[in-house]
Amino acid sequence: MEVLTDQMLSIVVPLYNEEDNVVLLTQKIHESLVGYSYQIIYIDDFSTDGTRKMIKKMNDTKVHLIALKKNYGQSLALAAGIDYAEGEYIITMDGDLQNDPSDIPQMLAYAVRGEYDLITGIRQKRKDSLVKKIPSKIANFLVRRVTKLDIKDNGCALKVFTKDIAKDLNLYGEMHRFITLLAFLEGAQIKQVPVKHHARHAGVSKYGLERVFKVVADMMLLLFIRKYIQRPIHLFGIFGVLLIMLGIVINMYLLVVKLMGEDIGNRPLLIFGLMFILAGIQLFTIGIVMELLIRTYYESQQKRPYRIKNISIGDQTK
Repeated sequence: MEVLTDQMLSIVVPLYNEEDNVVLLTQKIHESLVGYSYQIIYIDDFSTDGTRKMIKKMNDTKVHLIALKKNYGQSLALAAGIDYAEGEYIITMDGDLQNDPSDIPQMLAYAVRGEYDLITGIRQKRKDSLVKKIPSKIANFLVRRVTKLDIKDNGCALKVFTKDIAKDLNLYGEMHRFITLLAFLEGAQIKQVPVKHHARHAGVSKYGLERVFKVVADMMLLLFIRKYIQRPIHLFGIFGVLLIMLGIVINMYLLVVKLMGEDIGNRPLLIFGLMFILAGIQLFTIGIVMELLIRTYYESQQKRPYRIKNISIGDQTK
């Protein structure tokens, strides 16, 4: 199924050390989007090879290069590209040629019909090592178990967003792994479609087994945001009240013991009682205040957590 649209498309591709892939990727995007109006937005995440030089050497006026001032990671690189994008539909994909641009038209057709806000791929016959498959399986399992979102492949980078959903994602940290869940929390209607998957054309993977722990940590943060961001007292308050009550019970017992004439100054139980009360009070405040301060800093002040060195179109730098 393929539906042409005269509306602008923005293909957002974060890159890190992909000099051997970027020219072929650009050719494949052009071949797949004949008849469409589009811009290709490459975000160079401070590559240490010749990625930027290869992009400028192409001198392609459809290619926009955003060069970041340092390595921020995939989430903030995506955020920079999405913020810059002008298209009514924003398409994200990886720069290693494992995603196939020829899948874009069939995915775009669902968005153009107006039924869905996000179309995400399900990689068929995935050509990745276990080092990359294991974290993805963990993430997919956790999302299905603890949310109402039944996503078969959270890790597929090939996605088509409507502009309004993409612009409201507020990516930070390493939340690109759960970008579909973030869109779902924003109210997006989501469609999953099978897409092709290829072995990496050149270069090396940037992920290792440590990604498993990052996936679990990010998932816990998302679950907190989903369930408790509007009522954090329901999470911190329960544990805080329990600790405060336990501390009060201990101290009341020690008060009775003191009134009966016994010395309580050297008893470890007194220290535990005070610690429980203080810990309970802290649970009311510290965790939620830190998270809200970060979100307020980046969102209410309209500040972005990345800095752009320059932007190029073709071989011209703005």
